[in-house]
Amino acid sequence: MKRRMLGMVLGLCALPAQAAVNVFACEPEWAALVAELGGEQVSVYAATTARQDPHHIEARPSLIAKLRRADMLVCTGAELEAGWLPVLLRQSGNSRVQPGRPGHFMAAEQVERLEVPAVADRALGDLHMDGNPHVHTDPRRLLRIAEALGERLAAVDGANGDHYRARLAEFRARWQQAMAQWQRTAAPLRGVHVVSHHQDWVYLYDWLGLVEAARLEPKPGIPPSAAHLSSLTATLKDQPAGMVLRTPFQDARPAEWLATRTGMQVVVLPYTVGGSAAAGDLFALFDETVARLLEAAP
Repeated sequence: MKRRMLGMVLGLCALPAQAAVNVFACEPEWAALVAELGGEQVSVYAATTARQDPHHIEARPSLIAKLRRADMLVCTGAELEAGWLPVLLRQSGNSRVQPGRPGHFMAAEQVERLEVPAVADRALGDLHMDGNPHVHTDPRRLLRIAEALGERLAAVDGANGDHYRARLAEFRARWQQAMAQWQRTAAPLRGVHVVSHHQDWVYLYDWLGLVEAARLEPKPGIPPSAAHLSSLTATLKDQPAGMVLRTPFQDARPAEWLATRTGMQVVVLPYTVGGSAAAGDLFALFDETVARLLEAAP
């Protein structure tokens, strides 16, 4: 009996330690960042994939159940998830992740945002009153978000604060080195004119110096009409662009239609982690983004 009890105790001691923090991430980029900063101390669940438009997600019961068990919520904010996240928060009944609590983290709130509308007018399309939410496409802003997130993880899991700060310092050093390389490699892209499908790439353009010549959507969130696309062909004859960019989850037809009539190349950028076979983590995401842009650049 004593030998059996000793064996049970030793067996329990050999079990792997449970992750300290259960994190619900709204998008793949934040799940990847949490994993970078948390390592074995976090268990992270991504509510969406790179093939889904984060604007339009169904608040499924399975997502509510996941959020109910979370210690921390990490999302973009700036109204990107306005159609589904409030429902999850309300239905989950989880006080740990509600606004104002340490477990509620919105990435866009940590950085300066572009395209903040002067007036709230839905006639102008699906405006985000807190500014353009696609902040993760600029690695400089992503680093500032990482710094804020590392400190928040340390606050939520105070017993392991040194662990998160050490991982943040390591990530910061690797990220700054990678950014310097991306900047050097992408230098030929500065001043290149491009067409966007949606307003996904504003921060990418701000970082690399690309110039947005036009958008396929006549207004944010409004699908491009045949008349609008026809008007773009006329505009681009006078102000040519080198490529038209879209994400993996956007309709390919408008970009292809415009490309066949203007000679531009269509470039599908991964947009987030998992958006292409090569974009398996945050570093690979920007490696792939820069490489695809350079390959198509005029």
